[in-house]
Amino acid sequence: MGMISIDRIEGAVAVCEREDRTMAQIPLSRLPSGVKEGDCLMEVNGHFVVDAQETQRRREEVLSLHAKLLRKK
Repeated sequence: MGMISIDRIEGAVAVCEREDRTMAQIPLSRLPSGVKEGDCLMEVNGHFVVDAQETQRRREEVLSLHAKLLRKK
């Protein structure tokens, strides 16, 4: 499956975006406990693990873009 990112959590399901931008619904029971919206995950040997480094990189990128947009106003 490769890298996925959690777009949102709806009840007991995480709605995730794959690298090819398609969406997948994955039961929270298959994901590590404590995952949240925006987390990036990799599937390793049939199990999902949080990629903390990629999650942080993407969060910083979004914050930077947001700051740039606010400066343009």
